Amino acid sequence: MKPPIHTDSFTLYPGSGALLVSMPHVGTVIPHELQSRLVERALQVEDTDWHLEALYDCVRASGAGLIVPRYSRYVIDLNRPSENTPMYAGSNNTELCPTRFFTGEPLYRAGLEPDGAEIAHRVARYWAPYHGALEAELRRLHQTHGRALLFDAHSIHSELPWLFEGQLPDLNLGTVDGRSCAPSLRAALAQLLSAQSHFSQVVDGRFKGGHITRHYGRPSQGWHAVQLEMCWRCYMHEQAPYVLDAERAEQVRPLLQDLVNSMLAWKPE
Repeated sequence: MKPPIHTDSFTLYPGSGALLVSMPHVGTVIPHELQSRLVERALQVEDTDWHLEALYDCVRASGAGLIVPRYSRYVIDLNRPSENTPMYAGSNNTELCPTRFFTGEPLYRAGLEPDGAEIAHRVARYWAPYHGALEAELRRLHQTHGRALLFDAHSIHSELPWLFEGQLPDLNLGTVDGRSCAPSLRAALAQLLSAQSHFSQVVDGRFKGGHITRHYGRPSQGWHAVQLEMCWRCYMHEQAPYVLDAERAEQVRPLLQDLVNSMLAWKPE
């Protein structure tokens, strides 16, 4: 197995199998020079995808690769396109360099939001290296295995009225309405979700897949990508300090491992 690649902005753990797991929103670091421009609440980085590395501890043990960022999504959202086009037209969206919490309130003190030049700098400093490494690793997997699979792992508060109505299902599998992966892979993962009754689930509902799934899901080229958006209530307390709930985590962990193993075992027809 290849050694880890550590940089200032991300760590890549190359795997031996054809699967790479991306966790673009687990970073929690906010650069010191940015902290004074943010409202105090922002320093708690509440919109982080909490505890995913611990929850998906099966990933590296199974032979899959893993890439994780160091910096918070409040610095830059790695799951948005660099040109900052909205992911979900007609709905509230957070930007490439977010200026609002998921609850809609401002992240920045008045008048201190990033301008175009600063956003371009953040793209070059944080976004481009992550995506460069992600794409290079997928190319390596395709060359080695004849296919490249990407699992984009996310988590979110169960209820966020500014972003969506009502309460999300526990597990939200996104394949961009079947366009980001082969039909047989989508069907295999959907079957795993529907075969259990403990967690509610949906395929291509509110969350169909963000930029990473949409951009790197190229089934005609042998690149297959899916996103799983999981509600915090499945494994943690949804209020600060956002503590992992060991009992709930143990209930969902086997299903996550089944999803990872299914992707590792899957081969094109």
